[in-house]
Amino acid sequence: MKEIYRSTKIFCVIGCAMLLSSACSDFLDVGVPSTQVSSSTVFQDDATANSAMIGIYSEMTSSSGFASGGLSSITLLSGKSGDDFINYSQNESAEFAANELSENNSYVHSYIWQEGYTYIYDANQVLEGLNGSSTISPSIKQQLTGEAMFVRAFCYFYLVNLFGKVPLVTTTDYQVNSEAPRASSEEVYEQIIGDLGNAKSLLADNYAASDGQKTRPNRLAAMALLARVYLYSKNYAAAEEESTQLIESDLALEDNVDNVFLKNSSEAVWQLIPPTGSNNTKEGSIYILTSTPTEISLSDNLMNDFEEGDLRKSHWTGQIEVEGSMFFYPFKYRVKSGATLTEYSMVLRLAEQYLIRAEARAQQGKLAEAIQDVDAIRYRAGLLLYQNINPQISQTDLLMAIEHERRIELFGEWGHRWLDLKRTGRADEVLRNKPLSSWEQTDDLYPVPLSEIQNNANLLPQNPGY
Repeated sequence: MKEIYRSTKIFCVIGCAMLLSSACSDFLDVGVPSTQVSSSTVFQDDATANSAMIGIYSEMTSSSGFASGGLSSITLLSGKSGDDFINYSQNESAEFAANELSENNSYVHSYIWQEGYTYIYDANQVLEGLNGSSTISPSIKQQLTGEAMFVRAFCYFYLVNLFGKVPLVTTTDYQVNSEAPRASSEEVYEQIIGDLGNAKSLLADNYAASDGQKTRPNRLAAMALLARVYLYSKNYAAAEEESTQLIESDLALEDNVDNVFLKNSSEAVWQLIPPTGSNNTKEGSIYILTSTPTEISLSDNLMNDFEEGDLRKSHWTGQIEVEGSMFFYPFKYRVKSGATLTEYSMVLRLAEQYLIRAEARAQQGKLAEAIQDVDAIRYRAGLLLYQNINPQISQTDLLMAIEHERRIELFGEWGHRWLDLKRTGRADEVLRNKPLSSWEQTDDLYPVPLSEIQNNANLLPQNPGY
């Protein structure tokens, strides 16, 4: 594998100023090569260890790729791979919309593969630094170990779902990493479940930030991602169990759809703070249209999928008319520009857990209970409830109804639609009719970057179709 791994770059931003004081400069000045950072030099006290972890989150939001919500993020690129967006860009990101990726696509390489492995390396570095230190307080070591394992699992979840077989990297040893072969999806999921199980046992229910902000993953975040992982791996009983714990926690669905994406909303499980001095979220900056779109608008297919009277259509989508043409755009985030932060980028939220539990219950034949979960989402959206209009719905029809609710509830977030079509085996049926797409069945996986294969023959064979 290409030498993409490097020492964590710590951004001394708001969190650093509050928690670390002068510790940032100590962490940066390690005095050893970036590929061989000495963990014992890095983690001399609680502050430097905290600095390393906060630095990962800062990197995630400061970039334009992977977790940032920016132009090169999973949210935007995988959103284009599905059928919720119309693409207007003319650069390499247009290949995602056409489902015609090249193995030389720089977005795939730099912003998904490389950036994902960067954060995995950083998490591994934190774990090694914690294990090698005898001066960090036990409570901080426990918390940061849980956070680092969560971040590693989070990145692997997207890598395995976008690429299939991927290398499992659990060390900072460059020689080992550079020759790592692709592990099976089952092995990667085993690693993810193990990391999330450990994170769940190590993290507390409360959030690490002293002001209660939901910007660092806690035990609830580990359970939320674990519920999703169990759903994807068809362990429906476990998915139901994990999601139930979230639903029965202190979290609550926002009654008003306008409040869902505000910072620290009652249903937020984990959010990321936009970079200091930014215009709130990158999603809002990109999505909200003030003129003819240059990146994306919402597809007619999606807009036609909303039911009459759905509050999510009237409150979560916007429209603009330009020279007689009407364009629709995601309006979950309301701030396109403005220095006062009122919105954080949503990563995990409670509404998904209701839909996870609904699907898990439906798959187990618990149809009445599944209907209750779907109806919890529909009630907030101002729609008629299945328990009233179709209480005898069949299992097959209920699963399709849940797919519909997932599309409408989660559009524009983290490529959910793309991942849902793939995991349910419906991508070929749906995307073969996608306008301006050259869809083939083998397009359900992104290509392993050619430059990575050239640097590590153990990454062969390439995914089919490339």
